[in-house]
Amino acid sequence: MSLKVELKPFERIIIGESLITNSETRTTFLIDGAAPILREKDILTAETATTPVKRLYLCVQMMYLEKDIPKYQDMYMDFIRDLLEREPRFRSGIEAASKLILSGSLYHSLKEIRKLINREEELLR
Repeated sequence: MSLKVELKPFERIIIGESLITNSETRTTFLIDGAAPILREKDILTAETATTPVKRLYLCVQMMYLEKDIPKYQDMYMDFIRDLLEREPRFRSGIEAASKLILSGSLYHSLKEIRKLINREEELLR
């Protein structure tokens, strides 16, 4: 089954190891295959990962994009410890994200952590 992606002018997307930037017109295309895909709005960088949950998200993002969970496993556990010390109420969200990682559903784990980012932003206000 193909993934249909519509990009706004100059929107970026990562497909596999490639960063693709759209031209000045809206574009729609279909993607077949198993390469990791992230739209610009879902991408964090080291510079934008400024909170404990965002650092956790960035770690899982790297697992997903590089298809290498073991490489980031220790870092992931450190981020979880740090986050739970600061905000124990995030435990259920972290557990859900971790179960998804263990099952190989890294993209869905990112979606779970995105919910925690939203909760963290509410707490920081």
